[in-house]
Amino acid sequence: MHACETIGAATVICSDKTVTLTMNQMKVSSFVYSTLSKDQMPQGLEKDFLAEALAANSTANLMPDELGKLTKPLGNPTESALLMWVEEKDMGYLDIRNSFDIKGQLTFSTERKYMGTIGYGVIKDRLVLHVKGAPEIVLSKSSHRRSPDGQVIDLSDETREEISNALKSEQERGMRTLGLAMMTVDSKAPEFSQDDIINLISQNKLVFMGFFSIADPVRPEVPPAVKTCSEAGIRVKMVTGDNQATAREIGTQIGIVKPDDTSSGISVTGDQFMALDDAAALESAKKMSIMSRARPLAKQRLVTLLQKSGEVVAVTGDGSNDAPALNHADVGLAMGITGTSVAKEAADIILLDDSFASIVKAVMWGRSIYANIQKFILFQLTINVLALGVALLGPFLGIQLPLTVTQMLWVNLIMDTFAALALASEPPDWGLMKKSPRNPEAFIVTPTMAKFIFTVGGVFLVMFLILAIFMKNVFPMNTETAQGLHNLSIFFSTFVFLQFWNLFNARMLGRYTSALGGLGESKMFLLIVIVIAIGQILMTQFGGEVFRTVPLTFKEWAVIIVCTSPVLWVGEVVRWRQRSSLLAN
Repeated sequence: MHACETIGAATVICSDKTVTLTMNQMKVSSFVYSTLSKDQMPQGLEKDFLAEALAANSTANLMPDELGKLTKPLGNPTESALLMWVEEKDMGYLDIRNSFDIKGQLTFSTERKYMGTIGYGVIKDRLVLHVKGAPEIVLSKSSHRRSPDGQVIDLSDETREEISNALKSEQERGMRTLGLAMMTVDSKAPEFSQDDIINLISQNKLVFMGFFSIADPVRPEVPPAVKTCSEAGIRVKMVTGDNQATAREIGTQIGIVKPDDTSSGISVTGDQFMALDDAAALESAKKMSIMSRARPLAKQRLVTLLQKSGEVVAVTGDGSNDAPALNHADVGLAMGITGTSVAKEAADIILLDDSFASIVKAVMWGRSIYANIQKFILFQLTINVLALGVALLGPFLGIQLPLTVTQMLWVNLIMDTFAALALASEPPDWGLMKKSPRNPEAFIVTPTMAKFIFTVGGVFLVMFLILAIFMKNVFPMNTETAQGLHNLSIFFSTFVFLQFWNLFNARMLGRYTSALGGLGESKMFLLIVIVIAIGQILMTQFGGEVFRTVPLTFKEWAVIIVCTSPVLWVGEVVRWRQRSSLLAN
């Protein structure tokens, strides 16, 4: 409940791209070989090397569908997309993987942005190291490439630039790109540790093989959800491991940056952000909308700096490396489908559908919960002002206790139980997403609420004191005479029905529509106000000595109900004027 309330005050949402903003339905769009021939399948040994690089250097798997075909991803979606590409080419990834004798594997890391696997495969008598990862990093660690005839030749600066331009072109289309490289290793070592593989890659002698472009379409519900966040005063920042061009294109598609926005600082890389001192990083954190090539520490630093600047930060994550940011965030949201157990443990809320739209819904629910609490407090304190005022001032005016102990217990039941149920069960209001986030440090009773409590409570108090004095002078209110019991019954019923009508006004706190509108959606509220009204009538008519009441006539009930109803009608007029003023502006 604390997390639900806190997310309602969120001012910034730092969201992952994959899964949360995109559909996580990875599919290979194209393959660019090192010779820059797009979608042209290499032949012979080159084809074998390519298939081996995808099948052996992978931690994902494919599961059979209803027809027995390997089409269901199991593991990393990006790697699964590459395996499905191998299957589509009828190369059989399982056979290739099983024939590759692995001597060591370096798992993917968000810090390194690449992985590697070494072993014996196509070349039976020499070790081959396959590397896969961020294309610009793999390219920077490559010194050679494959020629059209399969020869290993130097990677010239000109060719390196051409590959970089081809990469940029794909990334600007919003594609996730993944580079491949390999090298043969002169060694007879029985096995290789992760440090051994890192050292081999760090020699920068890889042979660049090409890169894949992988499409992951944006979830259709995300752009409207981002727009709703903007209207609600919440900034959405995308934090992704993808390169800057891809991240920028996805950011444009979902609406967190404008296509023609060339402002500096809107999109930064994780390395650029980490290189800044605290003061500059704080300004960058406020200004940026996209952080690409983000590492775990960069994401955590972003969250911490935003919090220092007074923001209430919600963070999404699905991997173990997201745990620090999830833990430091005001509200951490883990993915229920793709999230790791570590991420779920570190988070406060788990999204069962992994969708960004669910985050926006959680914000709306959080705001609605807080608003419903305020409605209850408004209603209860208004009654308290009246009840305490009557009980306190009554004896000074020579009036016996206006409400008996049993009657006061019924009033407390209305305040504490029925009102809490009625107002807490109000359905969530999307209209709250048109307002700015509340200040989490602000007192729950706002100045507007305080004004309402003391104004309405004060008016009720004056009315009751005048009524009590009139009844005292004309027909003394006491339990010793029939007329006194009759006056007490009128006084008691008038007190309750004033609060009955005031419950409708409390329901509309912060809203300017009619209190009678949408009652069909608030079934619990409608049921409870009916119970209060019928319960008051039955209690008065049949309460007898227990409640110190006597039956009232139909005419008296009609007068009480009609004379107390202006509480609602005045509220309706006030809301109508506020609504008209907003429309005029």
